[in-house]
Amino acid sequence: MGIKTVKFGGSSLADAAQFRRVGEIVRADSARRYVIASAPGKRTPDDIKVTDMLYRCYEMARAREDITDYFAKIAERYNAIIRDLGLNYDIAGELAYICDGINHHTGRDFAASRGEYLSSLILAKYLKYDFIDAESVIFFKENGSFDAEKTREELRKELKKHERAVIPGFYGVMPNGTIRTFSRGGSDITGSIVAEAAEAELYENWTDVSGCLMADPRIVENPRPIRTVTYRELRELSYMGASVLHEEAIFPVRAAGIPINIRNTNDADAPGTMIVAGTSEYDAKTVITGIAGKKGFSVISVEKDLMNSEIGFARKMLDVLEDNGISFEHLPSGVDTMSVIVASGELEGRREKLIASINRACRPDSIVCEDGLALLAVVGRGMVKARGTAARVFDAISGAGVNIRMIDQGSSELNIIVGVEEKDFERALRAIYREFVKD
Repeated sequence: MGIKTVKFGGSSLADAAQFRRVGEIVRADSARRYVIASAPGKRTPDDIKVTDMLYRCYEMARAREDITDYFAKIAERYNAIIRDLGLNYDIAGELAYICDGINHHTGRDFAASRGEYLSSLILAKYLKYDFIDAESVIFFKENGSFDAEKTREELRKELKKHERAVIPGFYGVMPNGTIRTFSRGGSDITGSIVAEAAEAELYENWTDVSGCLMADPRIVENPRPIRTVTYRELRELSYMGASVLHEEAIFPVRAAGIPINIRNTNDADAPGTMIVAGTSEYDAKTVITGIAGKKGFSVISVEKDLMNSEIGFARKMLDVLEDNGISFEHLPSGVDTMSVIVASGELEGRREKLIASINRACRPDSIVCEDGLALLAVVGRGMVKARGTAARVFDAISGAGVNIRMIDQGSSELNIIVGVEEKDFERALRAIYREFVKD
């Protein structure tokens, strides 16, 4: 029997009732040997995540405010879980150590990581699994980047010592012994790292949704679930705003060829979404796998006669962007025109300098910088085999009365990127969805 690594998000561990559901899921399959836990999430829409409460404690301590009463709320969250689970387990010492560490400015990452640490201690006790502290097996380099090689070596050695274990998500340790966290949602990354080190046959990521959806449910009512998606497709969708899985969580398991199964803790029988390295199968009715998008982009448009015959023009443009520390998203071009799409935030405080630098380096006939652009990504492996997909996308947008500002499609034909005005973003997305998904 193979090994399954399972990760549970904050909503899955919000209270004792959720802990019990997690226990039922883990015990239902003996292959679920390594469990990664997040900090307790919201119990109600108006509730506060434990991680946010810990961040608040840290800020209060920095401002020399008394955190006693506020930290007591965090302590009660965990003590309530322990009581309701009927565990004979005293974490008073752990709580006192954490509170003292926050008061003595141990670090923002230390404070934030303690939510996962305490959740994992309790879950290990409840499941009767071993506990492996992430700071003993997840390592970062001096520059703050993840040390994959050292982590893989040490984690594999440690996992071999434990038949079953719970490991906190979200954090690891720096060479100087201080705690370092991944970005928000980093427990997904930890789960992927553990799955790779354990040579798991499957990485199950349990959350509060029944897998990935074809579109944002805040924009499209009851969007269809995605049953199977490739790593490449998910990477495209995640980058453009789909938020079921932390985009960096894909890489460790992708390299190892380990599939990911996105499941719903509150609907354990639902199959969820399977994320795989590759498949030739696709839904011939929908053709596309999903639609995602983001607002907040700017377009820098440059025109110059005979641009196509000027050797090195594009290189000069890119050199200017690099010199100004600006990354670009897309680079659509014509015979005498070239446009650079960048996140609007990249231009804050640097817009005038950038335009001046482009003028000096490229000497264009005109240069225009416009804000308010939104990008939509239509993604699907089935697009390669289906004729007229691009035409359907453009017709749908046009039929909704939306003007297309930019079009970009890679040679892989995996996605079509369309730029529209921010005010038209939701309307365009709904129009594309309706075109390809016929209820």
